[in-house]
Amino acid sequence: MLVEQQATISVSDNVIHCRGAWTLPNVTELERRSKALRWPDAPEVLCDAGEVTAMDTGGALLLYRSIESVRRAGRSVALHGLKPEFAELVRLIETSSRPTHGADLRRDGWDARLTRVLQRKQDAVIQGLAFLGETTVTFGRSLLQPRSIRWRALLRVIELDGVRALPITGLLTFLVGIVIAYQGAEQLRKFGTNIFIVDLVGISLVREISPLIVAILIAGRSGSAYAAEIGTMKVTEELDAVRTLGISPINLLVLPRSLALVIALPLLTVYADVLGIFGGMLVATSQLNVSFTEFLARFEEAVAVRHFLIGLAKAPFFAMIIAMVGCYQGLQIRGGVDDVGRHTTIAVVQSIFLVIVFDAICSVLTNWWDL
Repeated sequence: MLVEQQATISVSDNVIHCRGAWTLPNVTELERRSKALRWPDAPEVLCDAGEVTAMDTGGALLLYRSIESVRRAGRSVALHGLKPEFAELVRLIETSSRPTHGADLRRDGWDARLTRVLQRKQDAVIQGLAFLGETTVTFGRSLLQPRSIRWRALLRVIELDGVRALPITGLLTFLVGIVIAYQGAEQLRKFGTNIFIVDLVGISLVREISPLIVAILIAGRSGSAYAAEIGTMKVTEELDAVRTLGISPINLLVLPRSLALVIALPLLTVYADVLGIFGGMLVATSQLNVSFTEFLARFEEAVAVRHFLIGLAKAPFFAMIIAMVGCYQGLQIRGGVDDVGRHTTIAVVQSIFLVIVFDAICSVLTNWWDL
């Protein structure tokens, strides 16, 4: 039978020694001992927690408070030797304790608040770039080693985010095609140029509108789901268990979703093109007396293949933006259920914003290159 080591905290030679099981049953005794200690007078203090054998939330909270009490005395504290799983607990306690300093933050001047906001933005950019780099490396390794890809999970995501998105995607682009044709029909009829309805519907749909509409739909449907699923796993500490098993969350969660969306979105775009053009054909037949045969003949002449290829080429980039933003926001969740909802909303807004920005850049570049 194993005997759990007694939990202690002591100070010697400017070093705070933490030993034993820092768990809830020992918190009262540890707190009493910490209050009786005289903290080191050196400007830099080392907290040696290498001999901590167990820790729960109560012990992590006490350790965090002890370190903060030393810092408030004007000393710098370095935590050393704490096991990764215990350090994660202390980090979570530190994150959840930050809002308690709100009153102090409000008393700061505008320059301090501005500096703090810019620092947070800088940290967010650095974290985002680190996530992008790690995902890119993992993506490259998976292409070199296809066996490492979780094909079953990938096919499952294709079914959920591709096959099951067909009804709403098809219906919406069909209606968009009808609206574009109706709006154009009124103007074209005045000048007797009914046949040019084919140019209007065909080029606008296959080059710009279908890829963009599909991306926005998938961002709201799948990007939000990615953030909510991964965020829930963080809240329930499933991701911590995954990391404990030595499995990378990027390889387990991000990679299958990204690859599946890269495969599914171009196919959804082609499907949306077909139904959108079919909606335009119905309006052209009923409002402008342009038969299906005439419509298709003019379509072959007016809509160059490059328009279709430009629209199709955008889809994989839209897919990567949606998948990366959704998964990244899910991994950024630190609090409870309310934090899941907040980051899910951020994922949708950021995905749609970045998709539209990328589409605008592509439009400028293709016009510049006369494509």
